[in-house]
Amino acid sequence: MSDPQSPPQPGTPVDARLYRDAHGIPHLRAADPLALAHAQGRNAATDRSWQLEVERHRAQGTSAAFLGPDHLDWDVFARQVRLADTARRCFAALDAPTAAWVRAYVDGVNRGLRESAYLAPEFDTAGLTPGQWQEWTPLALWLSHHILFAGFPGKLWRERVARVLGDHAVHLFATDGLPASGSNGWLVAPERTASGAALIAGDPHRFIETPGVYQQIRLACPEYDVVGLAVPGVPGIAHFGHTGGVAWAITNSMADYQDLYRERLRRTPDGVEALGPDGWQPAAAHTETVEVAGADPVTVEVVETARGPLIAGSPDGAGDAVSLRHPPRVTGRLGFEALPVLLRARTVADLDRALDDWAEPVNVVLAADTAGALLHRVAGAVPARDPRNLVRPVPAREPGHEWHGLRPLPRAEVRGCAVMANERGLAGPLGIEFCAPHRAERIAELLAEGDDWTTDRMAAVHTDTLLPSARPLLDLLAQLPGLGARAAALRDELLGWDRRMDADSVTAARYAELRSAVVRRYAATPELAALAEPDGLPPVFAPWLSATARIGFALEHLLTTELLPGIDPAALVRAAVEELAAAGPTDGTWGERHRLFAWSALPAGPAGPGPGLSGDHDCVLATSSVPGVTDVSARASAARLVWDLADRQRSAWIVPHGAHGHPRHPHHRDQHRLWLSGALTPVVTDWNRLTEENSDH
Repeated sequence: MSDPQSPPQPGTPVDARLYRDAHGIPHLRAADPLALAHAQGRNAATDRSWQLEVERHRAQGTSAAFLGPDHLDWDVFARQVRLADTARRCFAALDAPTAAWVRAYVDGVNRGLRESAYLAPEFDTAGLTPGQWQEWTPLALWLSHHILFAGFPGKLWRERVARVLGDHAVHLFATDGLPASGSNGWLVAPERTASGAALIAGDPHRFIETPGVYQQIRLACPEYDVVGLAVPGVPGIAHFGHTGGVAWAITNSMADYQDLYRERLRRTPDGVEALGPDGWQPAAAHTETVEVAGADPVTVEVVETARGPLIAGSPDGAGDAVSLRHPPRVTGRLGFEALPVLLRARTVADLDRALDDWAEPVNVVLAADTAGALLHRVAGAVPARDPRNLVRPVPAREPGHEWHGLRPLPRAEVRGCAVMANERGLAGPLGIEFCAPHRAERIAELLAEGDDWTTDRMAAVHTDTLLPSARPLLDLLAQLPGLGARAAALRDELLGWDRRMDADSVTAARYAELRSAVVRRYAATPELAALAEPDGLPPVFAPWLSATARIGFALEHLLTTELLPGIDPAALVRAAVEELAAAGPTDGTWGERHRLFAWSALPAGPAGPGPGLSGDHDCVLATSSVPGVTDVSARASAARLVWDLADRQRSAWIVPHGAHGHPRHPHHRDQHRLWLSGALTPVVTDWNRLTEENSDH
């Protein structure tokens, strides 16, 4: 059944109209793509004005000027890595139609900010008025969101591991770091669904923010009619969309496409020079001032060598500095040319061709169309270079680390179903560190149950709480002889546990307590304690360089590795369980410990514990804690969705909080209870079931 739809025709007096469903989700109709882009920008500014202002400042490295010293580290990084300048470079390289489309969006943002920013109370709280967006600002926001997405700070961690433990231990912590990915996506082919058409599910895993990083939206004009998740501040629908004819979803591929170089620098009467393979060469250098609310301004030296901008060290520092080379800075391409083409896609073939122009970030994509075609591929720009570049910072002065074009990207045939969960799967040849395979394997196991899949059954997979990574610790616990009576009782309870991280489970909380105790004991061993010693790297990279967090995420591997002969895992587990038994294990539930922490640039009230959550970082319901550091979850599903190719109106979705960004708006938090429960809300596409907000949007 097709969607009832009647978008306005070219030449009608109304350029665009705004409708909303019962959850306030915007549905925009316009006479042509440029009018629609303008309307999308205007709506983003109306619904998310404060969010857009914060993200614009973060992309420019000016957020500390009104948010204070806690944001200085990011601003310094944004200046040094040249986010805004790279965005200008990428905008200048756009083809004329795409540039006009982005400009229309920016014009809409600026109009919306002038009209509606006063409705957001945060502007008064911060003493701020909304600034003017430039034509390149959406590209800067995209870079700001994704510059750390590929995890290049992991190379700094592996460098530290090699220095402390030796080269043989570089891959000892071969799992993602503190910002652990937990995105899932899966596709069920037509022959395995109740309707005979494909189903696609997705749940992007990101830091949970208020308001959320994704905006549910519909964009309709005579050329296309698309529902999906937009990133406020960026035109179109990049990552999750359903055009009626074709639908798609993505996860982070975990590909490695950013390189770090150890730079030897010197000052000369003419400026700064860097030592490269061909000798000393001039480096660009200038200073910028970062304003800080409540503190003195900070002067930042921005240095860029032939490899890329410095992200650590300086010409005056001891030892080598570190530069970053990443594709958008080198090629001037982000892949924005693909965005308007994605909206026009009618078939998998259309979508596949559009993705050939994609660049940043590098994603695994699943797609299906109403004719039964299926797609499973990697999309993005991955440079071809020496494999050593993928592991650690490499010497800038050493030949052999140059880039040689782009690598061909893998794709696979879909047979029955396909799963993507940041694991070493389709993108395996393109990276070094991937997430453990547990989520992917668990989803595949669940999908093997029957051939009558529906939207409701797909939605239930999102909330699975089985924790497969608990097995190594529990197996080791089972082998411990001679435990005291209390410790033996705790052991028996844990061994009888169903390994589900349910919010109402006391045993899940006790398992997490034991896990953290073991992690802390590992971190305190003489062999690993030196990993926590500071080495002068910028604070913005601290999450990737936390030794305790790294040990926590790698615990499953550390309990069984032979690379640490001086550490006895059984002795550490024994000491931890005896300690907990003596103190008396927690009587609280997992949900009482595992609470949501949602980031807000200006919290509306005093910080306090959020709602309790089920799940954990290796569950399909990936609500990430950091074992050994905190049971609080700052990362979870930033959205959940199921796309139905038989009938788009049977699709469903949900986001944390709600559709609107203003804290006093009725749709600011009206989806949160549903999100917490694991429920989805229907995608409404019948215009007759929507309410027009005004006639002059």
